Amino acid sequence: MNKVFLIGRLTKDPELRYTGTNTPVASFTLAVNRNFTNQSGEREADFIPIVIWRKQAENVKNYLTQGSQVAVDGRIQTRSYDDNQGQRRYVTEVIADNVQFLDTKGSRENAPAGTTTPANNPTPYDFDSGNESQTSDVKSDPFADFGANIEISDDDLPF
Repeated sequence: MNKVFLIGRLTKDPELRYTGTNTPVASFTLAVNRNFTNQSGEREADFIPIVIWRKQAENVKNYLTQGSQVAVDGRIQTRSYDDNQGQRRYVTEVIADNVQFLDTKGSRENAPAGTTTPANNPTPYDFDSGNESQTSDVKSDPFADFGANIEISDDDLPF
């Protein structure tokens, strides 16, 4: 089985090209943090080339920019070619089946300088974003029409 799941950020804007049969193909590099720190206490990242085809390639070009956070699922593929000097070159890349946008272009454009995701709009994968609790926009008590106290018997609870 050859299946890859990655979450990371784009290192630069995606590049979109078209094949001879006019099929769109986009490529970008994804920076994926490692789960551990090095001896200096710094977190390192791996930089993984991603290729995506057809309509999703156009969507990636239109909606993602450098710093966008995405989830990619696909497969690893290796290929080789001869460069201009006649040297054989090998390439390993992820061929994406699906790219999920974890933040939006607008949220990055409106973010303060030096941040990629606004603090009040964390992505589902920002587990340590610092927001302990989210508050509702409800200004009044939604149960005010039911009286001061709501009586619930233990027999009424489903658990």
